[in-house]
Amino acid sequence: MPLISTGVLAHDARTAATGVGAFNVVQIEHAQAIVGGAEAAGLPVVLQISENTARYHGTLEPIALAALALARAASVPVAVHLDHATSAPLVHEAVELGFTSVMFDASTLPYEQNVATTRAVADHCHGRGVWVEAELGEIGGKDGAHAPGVRTDPDEARAFVAATTADALAVAVGSSHAMLTRDAVLDFALISRLRDTVGVPLVLHGSSGVGDAGLARAVGAGMTKVNISTHLNKLFTRAVRTHLDAHPRAADPRAYLGPARDAVAAEVTRLLGILARPGR
Repeated sequence: MPLISTGVLAHDARTAATGVGAFNVVQIEHAQAIVGGAEAAGLPVVLQISENTARYHGTLEPIALAALALARAASVPVAVHLDHATSAPLVHEAVELGFTSVMFDASTLPYEQNVATTRAVADHCHGRGVWVEAELGEIGGKDGAHAPGVRTDPDEARAFVAATTADALAVAVGSSHAMLTRDAVLDFALISRLRDTVGVPLVLHGSSGVGDAGLARAVGAGMTKVNISTHLNKLFTRAVRTHLDAHPRAADPRAYLGPARDAVAAEVTRLLGILARPGR
């Protein structure tokens, strides 16, 4: 199945009042697990590669090409997305490599600078058919740069989207990045107000800290794209640790990365089912 635009997935999900799962890739096993989990669910998915992950690999291209190849070979629609980019040159590289969407994060800048830099990125991407996610309101936990407790104002969000021409908006509604527990308290009334005011798909970052019921309720209230990373990394690491504890002489990475990949795939299948049927 050909690589699909994140914008198409988000549009279809928003129209159907369902959610689309967007899961972060750290290494190729993550990408394989996410695609495999989506195929088992028979549902579309978004593979996300963050600026931090590109930095970890030393450059974006190797992990990006692997993710793109897996997306193109999948039996379900798969999009490839650049997550939390703060560098315009990195956005340009992702567009040239074939990413179908980017998330440009200038939310730590003063409002007017956020608007100007995001609009410049959007102009570049839209001229090449690439969907753009932006952020307004600082979401907690991202490398200490975002202040917990901040919330996105609906009227400001509507003006921001109009000024930047962003195709989707990551909003601050109570979640926080890198949470190790799933007990975040979301402001569902604010999500609904943002949905009714903003006019583009809403994106929930920090979703690893939100329990199953909260994810379903968030989609029901108006969230469309749901980003999950830390939760899957916990499962991946737990599976590796379990195998190594049981096999202390293990030396072949395939012996412990394989079970970790399988654990993530099963959870992706389960989570996609929750997002696709939020009212059930």
